[in-house]
Amino acid sequence: MVGSLNPTALVRLLGPWNSGALPAYRELADVVRLLVMDGRIPLDVALPSERALAQALDLSRTTVTAAYAALREQGFLTAGQGSRGRTCIPHRTSPVSAPGLAIPEGLTDFAYASLPAAGEVVHRAFADALTDLPALLPGFGYDAVGVVALRKAIAEKYCAEGVPTSEEQILVTSGAQHALNIVLRTLAGKQDKVLVEHPTYPNALDAIRAAGCKPLPVGLPGTTSRTSPGWDMDAMTTTMRQQRPAMAYLVPDFHNPTGRVMSDLQRRVLVRAAAAAGTVLVVDETLRALNLDDVRTAPMASFGPGVVSIGSLSKSHWAGLRTGWIRAEEELITRFVSVRAIMDLGGSVVEQLAAARLVRSFDEPLNERLSALRENREYLLGLLGEHLPSWKPERPRGGLTVWCRLPTPSSTALTVLAPDFGVRLAAGPRFGVGGAFEQYLRVPFTLPPAKVEAAILAIRAAQDKLDAAPHLRRDLATGQPPAVAVA
Repeated sequence: MVGSLNPTALVRLLGPWNSGALPAYRELADVVRLLVMDGRIPLDVALPSERALAQALDLSRTTVTAAYAALREQGFLTAGQGSRGRTCIPHRTSPVSAPGLAIPEGLTDFAYASLPAAGEVVHRAFADALTDLPALLPGFGYDAVGVVALRKAIAEKYCAEGVPTSEEQILVTSGAQHALNIVLRTLAGKQDKVLVEHPTYPNALDAIRAAGCKPLPVGLPGTTSRTSPGWDMDAMTTTMRQQRPAMAYLVPDFHNPTGRVMSDLQRRVLVRAAAAAGTVLVVDETLRALNLDDVRTAPMASFGPGVVSIGSLSKSHWAGLRTGWIRAEEELITRFVSVRAIMDLGGSVVEQLAAARLVRSFDEPLNERLSALRENREYLLGLLGEHLPSWKPERPRGGLTVWCRLPTPSSTALTVLAPDFGVRLAAGPRFGVGGAFEQYLRVPFTLPPAKVEAAILAIRAAQDKLDAAPHLRRDLATGQPPAVAVA
């Protein structure tokens, strides 16, 4: 069992829920259902008792009883014992795919920010890997550290970027998410604090919570229409000094979701602050290669030995490779390997041999990919200005997405309505803690222009419907919940 939600926490999540457009019990049930559908109230959580919630909301118990009854009837609350039902999603008699992994036919997926494979380059790497495979066949095939050829190639890449690195400082993983889970299990215990930028990558927040740790969000400064102020160094360093988090998870290179890039001066300040606080800096570099504005920065590890760097080929080459890595001091790598052995015994040898080829010729597909992404970025920004002029997009320096401020806190409602118009979105609160960023939406520019245009027109239609009938923010269908998986 996950636990229970106390009345104060639920009231905070509900926000200004009672608009008066519908009976109070109906509005209350709709908002709770929306929070469950969007993932802000986890599944299998016991809601407050009817009496306790009625007192917290200053409502009659009859209203709360009716709201809970509606949620049970719709399949979002178990019968439980008395009034302590647990959150769930409606039962289906036919099997369905895991949320977010299968794209329903006819939907344009704007929840994911990933590119198709760098086709010829990736294909050739796998073909060449088969010629390298016979040399490894006499071995057992289990290797918790990673194939030597790949670790050497990754180490050489860091050396070329000004960060002296040996193969002993590299652990190969099954992607960046796998790497982060290994790091969390090694460096942070249950109830430990993990500093994160706010907003940040949703899957990192999920991993932090799954490890039993507490996300410690530090907000990024606001933006103007065309410029980004970067990071709030005073807030970051003060939080480290006062809260002493066990680790900090940061995305300094074309931050997901904002596309910002941290300056070298800011990197130096953070490394020093982390060392003084005893906080391990864990840096996600998966988007570093997607440098659209030719920004010159040094890897975070060049500013201090205690930095743990996470990388992968998922964003630059292809997510289907499932190849990532951790770069750290040898002592830490030894600890990571011990923890990794509990989780799995190593990755695919053939994929690692192919990845070694790709890392050694890392830049080969990038010029063409970056050129296309620059065009896509400008095209998307133009479409937003034309069709959604009240939105305020932040121009990204790199990466794959545009972070948009909406005119009203309607991100979740748009996410629920959008599939009716042919597009799937990831609501802003997926990128934050405690229901934050309801007034933001992440929009990728990874799809072909025609699909991007169709998606923006679909969002425009959903926005028009929402503007015409504001009660739809809560009066939503109770069928298929919106997928919340994000890449």
